[in-house]
Amino acid sequence: MKTIYSLMACLVMLINLASAQNTITGKVFDKETKEPLFGVTIFIPNTQTGATTDSKGNFTLTSENKIETIKISFIGYKTQTLAISGNSVNIALEASTASLKEIIISANREQQQRTEAPIAIHSISKLTMLETKATRLDLLLNKTPGVFMVDLGNEQHSMSIRQPLGYRSLFLYLEDGIPIRTTGDFNHNALIEINYATLNKIEIIKGPASSLYGSEAVGGAVNFITQSPSLIPTGKVQAEVGSFGYKRSDFFASTTVKKLGLFIGGYYANRDQADSLHNDFHKLALNIRGDYTFSEKTKLITTASFIDYKTDQIGGLDSAHFYDKDYKSFQRFTYRSVNTFRAKSSLQHQWNEKSNTSFTIFYRNSVIGQNPFYKIKSVSGNPLKARGEINKDGFQSYGAIAQHSQKFKFLNSKLIGGVNVDFSPATYQSKFISIDKNGEGVYTSYTLSDSVLTEYNVDLLNTAEYLQFEINPIKRLKLITAIRYDRLDYKFDNHLASSAFTGAPDETNYFEHFTPKVGLTFDFKKDRGVYLNYSTGFAPPNITELYTGVKVPSLKPASYINYEGGGWFAIGEKGYFDMSIYQMDGTNEIVSVKLSDGSTENQNAGKTQHRGIEASIKYNPVEGLTIRAGGTYAEHKYINYIEKGIDYSGNIMSQAPQYIANSEIIYKPKFIKGFRFAIEWQGMGNYYMDAKNTQKYDGFHSFNARMGYTIKGFEIWANCINLTNATCAATVEKSSFGTSYRPCQLRTFNLGIGYTFSKKEK
Repeated sequence: MKTIYSLMACLVMLINLASAQNTITGKVFDKETKEPLFGVTIFIPNTQTGATTDSKGNFTLTSENKIETIKISFIGYKTQTLAISGNSVNIALEASTASLKEIIISANREQQQRTEAPIAIHSISKLTMLETKATRLDLLLNKTPGVFMVDLGNEQHSMSIRQPLGYRSLFLYLEDGIPIRTTGDFNHNALIEINYATLNKIEIIKGPASSLYGSEAVGGAVNFITQSPSLIPTGKVQAEVGSFGYKRSDFFASTTVKKLGLFIGGYYANRDQADSLHNDFHKLALNIRGDYTFSEKTKLITTASFIDYKTDQIGGLDSAHFYDKDYKSFQRFTYRSVNTFRAKSSLQHQWNEKSNTSFTIFYRNSVIGQNPFYKIKSVSGNPLKARGEINKDGFQSYGAIAQHSQKFKFLNSKLIGGVNVDFSPATYQSKFISIDKNGEGVYTSYTLSDSVLTEYNVDLLNTAEYLQFEINPIKRLKLITAIRYDRLDYKFDNHLASSAFTGAPDETNYFEHFTPKVGLTFDFKKDRGVYLNYSTGFAPPNITELYTGVKVPSLKPASYINYEGGGWFAIGEKGYFDMSIYQMDGTNEIVSVKLSDGSTENQNAGKTQHRGIEASIKYNPVEGLTIRAGGTYAEHKYINYIEKGIDYSGNIMSQAPQYIANSEIIYKPKFIKGFRFAIEWQGMGNYYMDAKNTQKYDGFHSFNARMGYTIKGFEIWANCINLTNATCAATVEKSSFGTSYRPCQLRTFNLGIGYTFSKKEK
């Protein structure tokens, strides 16, 4: 009997051993971020046996035969074949550098393939961010065709996406799909409030996106997607020094323990320069994120970010100082400070394979204080005196977004619907200052007076509902229709008398707008397709457009209609080409109109037209070599535009370059593993400096060079911005006060070293 029991025990052990040899478990994650990858396909070559990863990147693969080799495939990543020597494995997938097969989020607030979205959308990957080592966001965003983020110094900026270079509220900036500033209180420097050291990806929608995201998404929407917690313990520290007194340090740490994933990261940067340059700044940026997985179908994502920023503020230069590269500042006290805290929490639940719901609550607290150079005006009759102001703009926000998506068998359709509520009490105050000026024209100091120019608060309430419906009437054709309704309520409470600089009476205003969209994509197979899109956008009057002055003007939201088409095709397995053609017509644009009594008032009096072609190509001719080229050729024209009594109808809009281009060659030689070198070209065509079309700026060309080397977690790099030290201006404006040049960055060198640590990968 004992012999029988022994034989049975041995048999059970053999069966268990055989079973163990035929079952593989593992984790799949992104090579750079160590984030888990959901939906990755793992299969045994030349068989029908396979598995997919869950939301935590885990998989289990079982076969009747011993598993010796597996193949891993996922959209947007390089396919990998791996020899198996044990029963468990960690797999790090590398993102593909030249593929149309990419997952995006911003097109409908849910994951989908890029080629299924009938819009012009481009993304900047984590790998690109890591290799660029950008000290400013424009060095990343300007790699996108049709985008030019203007560098105004020390991370200050303005934007151009299917619009001239300018400061208007025609662009929406999002963090994980939530606007970083409240509607109606736009600031062209809003991206100071982004911690770009902790981003996983940036997605840029070009053209109106108001049918999904609401107001201000006219020229485009930029969605900054934060880094999620890594699957395995991972961290990084790095330090960097550069020309002109620049210093910076970055860090992050991340891991997942059972159901909780955590990420914390940020950077501190500062600059110290001579007083005559008046160009010091500092910025501290911190992000914290926690992902808690209740079950395979339910997850809670909570994030918080904090920004503490202050910079000296320098204005533009006249032509003599600009072309002599004499960049001394004529203001020695102007500044801008930003303090921001944002928090949000999103509960995501998958009811089944066809039904998903998310509910997000968010809070914002933002304060911008400044002594702005552009408010300085000369005092008539006294060349040693001037006037200006100190102001402070702040708001808090309390909001929520609920969204549900439902798939149907009928024509393989899907319905996405959502509601949005955002209540944001805002305050604004400005005080008069008396300024002293020396004989060299330098504004040296100021005296703060008791005179209050502006002091008010405005309660902003934005409520919205949106629907998007997708159908596939035939196999390779997808149709999308969408509509959104927004209502914005402004309750203005002025704290000053009617005789004040801002003496407008207390008032309640509201604006409402429907924004529809229709689009289609057609897939010709073999990664070739086309899209068509009709979309609309709108921009309501901002607080300052309504309430600065002695009366509240009667205004409507500026609206825009966009027609566009485009296509894409893969160049074998080595690259792709895509292109978009668009026309966008703007009406009810808000302009300052000169009245019969000589005063000015904001009115809906402008019509504009914007036409352009955008194209990009990315190609890997041989292993280790990547060539990227892209740009836009556009015309921005006043159709009906009278401002302050001057008729600009028929003129080309000011600060509207004919072309903007950016190209790059990246080389990673096989014989020096871990080494990279890149050379980048940025070009801009000529444009008129003023709306009268009296004078042109010739544009510029500049080059950037980057190289780095990584070995066993250590990384060193060296970057040179404006390699040839070209004399160029990011923007040039001509007015009755003269011509103002905002110079590009002089030739700048940056050197850095970093160390990344993580659990061993296979």
